[in-house]
Amino acid sequence: MAHATVRRVTGKQFIGIDSTNHSVVLSTPGEGIGVKPNEMLLVALSSCTAVDVVEILEKKKVDLQFLEIKADAEQDQDPPWAFRKIHLLYRLSGAGLTPKAATQAIELSVTKYCSVAATLRGIAEITTSFEIIPSTSK
Repeated sequence: MAHATVRRVTGKQFIGIDSTNHSVVLSTPGEGIGVKPNEMLLVALSSCTAVDVVEILEKKKVDLQFLEIKADAEQDQDPPWAFRKIHLLYRLSGAGLTPKAATQAIELSVTKYCSVAATLRGIAEITTSFEIIPSTSK
């Protein structure tokens, strides 16, 4: 079973602590420190799929040199401002990386392995795209 704890630090600043005792700072934009809680969902989705993509490409013997995922989301205009569309842009580079390998890794992650994507599915439309960049530029 997964679990997490959120502890108030001061004002609208909080520390989120996961089951392995790692932490992250969260806050409202006015606090000047920390990730916005709703955007932490985008970070969670991006990092969840990133782990999968790395593992899948390792199994394909791709020497992944660089991976960056940019998440853009559209929210409802009224409370509770739910995310309805999320687009993930994967930027990758590595020796032996092909468009086919990237496509397969991303698709497997988003549709089969990523628990955050599975949780969001049916609430938000998740779309993806990728670009393979030369190993020398990031």
